[in-house]
Amino acid sequence: MVEQAASSEGIPVGISACLVGEQVRYNGGHKRSRYCLEVLQDRFAFEPFCPELEAGLGVPRDPIRLVGLQGEDPRVQGTKDPSLDVTEELDEVSTAFADSHRHLRGFILMKGSPSCGLERVKVYHPNGMPSHADSGAFVRALRRHFPELPLEEEARMNDPVLRENFITRVYAFDDWKRRVEADPSYHALLQFHSRQKYLLMAHHVEAYRELGRYLAESSKLPLEDAMAHYLQRFMAALGRPATRKTHANALMHVLGYLKEAVDGETRQDLLAAIEDYRLGRVHLVVPIRLLNHYVKRHGSDYIREQTYLDPHPYELGLRNTI
Repeated sequence: MVEQAASSEGIPVGISACLVGEQVRYNGGHKRSRYCLEVLQDRFAFEPFCPELEAGLGVPRDPIRLVGLQGEDPRVQGTKDPSLDVTEELDEVSTAFADSHRHLRGFILMKGSPSCGLERVKVYHPNGMPSHADSGAFVRALRRHFPELPLEEEARMNDPVLRENFITRVYAFDDWKRRVEADPSYHALLQFHSRQKYLLMAHHVEAYRELGRYLAESSKLPLEDAMAHYLQRFMAALGRPATRKTHANALMHVLGYLKEAVDGETRQDLLAAIEDYRLGRVHLVVPIRLLNHYVKRHGSDYIREQTYLDPHPYELGLRNTI
């Protein structure tokens, strides 16, 4: 099964400072996240960051907002005093953060923030009327300079599918960092793809096929280029949440590796569990636990190493609700 990072060290994950209880919001308050601090902190080594504070805005401070027209990058200006413009300052500190934090495996963001909001952040017309929605300034910089970094808003993790998807991406990126990037080689790249194949299939079948074809020719390319292309496409594919249909497809492929090793009655039980999941009668944990039971006893080394069967710590219970 997938090798998890040592829980004593924790996986390095960035987080908006207000979510860990730091009083850095414009009004001197915070937005402490119980889930992050009481559940995820056992697994993640959080690195808090507030781009607005880093950009020189004090606490408390006049609030800021995004201002601009559809189709252009919004400015970041004061809500009460439009002459306050911190667009360049925020871009500078955000770019510096992305450049100096390549070790991170993810970032958890504050919803609705003009700097840290992932999406649906209000953008105002210069006359003060609402215009459209965009991402916060810090998020846009991260996407430009660190596009493979998994991002998610703390509030969106109330959705079980989005929560499981984000944490899956964090652990997959951690695997890449520790076992490919730390000691780069074509062999390490191929081994990564091999153990991630069914996780990739569950999220994006087309990317699964495309990357398989790409790697068949990758040895003709400079290693650095091959790795960069693969990682960008892989992380983008995992950003697409898996569905019951795509999970069921991946589960059936895993079952195919057991068909000669289990008797007919056991195979029918496994098929029934997968179908019950596909139809929404049970959660994903049911067929996964059954398959894991038989894979550990009868599976080949190849299928035992599939991260899809254990993409994150079982104790988090992420597949108990999807």
